[in-house]
Amino acid sequence: MRKLKALLFIFFSIFLLYRTVLMVNNLWINYSTELSFGKSLLLSFLLNLYITGIFAFPGFVLPTHKLLSKKYYQIKNKKLLIQTYKFLRVDIFRQALLFAFWGSKKNRSKYFNGTKGGLQNFIYQSKQSEFGHIASFIIILALSLALVLKGYVLLSCLAISINILGNFYPVVLQRYHRIRIENILK
Repeated sequence: MRKLKALLFIFFSIFLLYRTVLMVNNLWINYSTELSFGKSLLLSFLLNLYITGIFAFPGFVLPTHKLLSKKYYQIKNKKLLIQTYKFLRVDIFRQALLFAFWGSKKNRSKYFNGTKGGLQNFIYQSKQSEFGHIASFIIILALSLALVLKGYVLLSCLAISINILGNFYPVVLQRYHRIRIENILK
């Protein structure tokens, strides 16, 4: 059953990659740069959703965080990360996540079950989550900048805004979690 789930998630990731390529190809070749605000918002949302899903679904069934070196996950400047966390008000984002999704004990227990072993799982899950979000963030940012060159300024600005909230904030949050866990384990 586990292998079937892995295959399905990888297949869905490939499907999202296909949908992303189709959408970008249509933007590149067929669409006019005169998109309405509503259409720009929809396309920027879908672009973020598709690309984030490309990395998220394999991350649910495979150790995708291992694609980056262990050094990447070591936080070198903790003070700067904490300042960034506070400046960007990531705590409000964290509270919104707790309210909207992670509020139930069942959902929270997938990340942390309250035991010492649960801390190791939480570290693993935070790395998995961080990898998916940082990879998505970089690709969406690069694609958005390319779309600006084609004249899709509004679409790009909206995509970057959604990308910051949907991918950059989670990266900062996951790194902040690991600082807190390190302090607990010391």
